[in-house]
Amino acid sequence: MMLHEVNQGIRPFKKRRRIGRGPGSGHGKTAGRGHKGAKSRAGYSRKPMFQGGAMPMVRRVPKRGFHNQFAIKIRVINVSDLEIFDNGAEVNLETLNEKSLAKGTFDQLKVLGNGELTKKLQVAAHRFSKSAQEKIEKAGGEVVIVPGPTPVKEKQKAAKAAKKAAKAK
Repeated sequence: MMLHEVNQGIRPFKKRRRIGRGPGSGHGKTAGRGHKGAKSRAGYSRKPMFQGGAMPMVRRVPKRGFHNQFAIKIRVINVSDLEIFDNGAEVNLETLNEKSLAKGTFDQLKVLGNGELTKKLQVAAHRFSKSAQEKIEKAGGEVVIVPGPTPVKEKQKAAKAAKKAAKAK
């Protein structure tokens, strides 16, 4: 018999607390709520951001910056991360996700040239740095650029150019 097994089976279920049922219960009169005040009343709940009546930190600190709703989220991986693939393998968004290299939500994938690559791979991504492209091709691999979502500025430039061309006709 072990020490933690001594009291097993004596009372398998914890007895329910009967609140407000006299002094003998141990939870009579104020029923564990203390004396008076808002906390003793029914329906009481403190605001989650309430800081004791002092000016809240959220209001003391000034607003700063903004959220760019047009920003493109770019996931970055390095050439050294591609070493986990077999020689001659095809590396794309699906295979990277399977190997947990490019998980989560993002708009574009960029391969950077940090580290070394010794295997011949066909790598498909939205963007490549110059050094990454050189290292992949030096190892005998191939770089495939996948078309991704175009940034808003590029869309605006294209729309402006189309408008100019229509005016010129």
